[in-house]
Amino acid sequence: MLDLPPVITPAKLRIAAMDLLTGREYSRAELAEKLAKRFANHEAIPVVLDQLADEGLQSDTRFAEAFIRSRIYRCHGLLRIRQDIRQKGISDELVAQALDKAEVDWFELARELAQRKFGPDPAVDQRAKAKRMRFLQYRGFNYDQIKYALAATETRETGDSWD
Repeated sequence: MLDLPPVITPAKLRIAAMDLLTGREYSRAELAEKLAKRFANHEAIPVVLDQLADEGLQSDTRFAEAFIRSRIYRCHGLLRIRQDIRQKGISDELVAQALDKAEVDWFELARELAQRKFGPDPAVDQRAKAKRMRFLQYRGFNYDQIKYALAATETRETGDSWD
């Protein structure tokens, strides 16, 4: 007897999407990608995603806010957050709105991360200072924020400045 492929209905797509959404927020693009892999790019995927968005079960705005909050909690800088969230299919306009709501002092976040990672002592030499700068740059902080973060220990201990 031949096994027929299972019939894919919009209801099955909806259930699969809702199962994913129970675990965490997903962007529309992420959800579409996961459903497309699972259901071979079924033509009803966009319709199901529109319904979920209309019902408030999926929201790119809510996803962006949650994503940004989680990355700030992990002490990621603005540059890294923008890069990561762009990969999730969120528009720059939506990212800007979510970042405005977050009200973050990026300089203080960089300083806090540097203090937590490297302690209160200043870098012993140029090599150690470069290592600290690379770490903060990888985390998504710009030069001015890095300079501020590392200057907090430099000026306190040695009286030197970065300029």
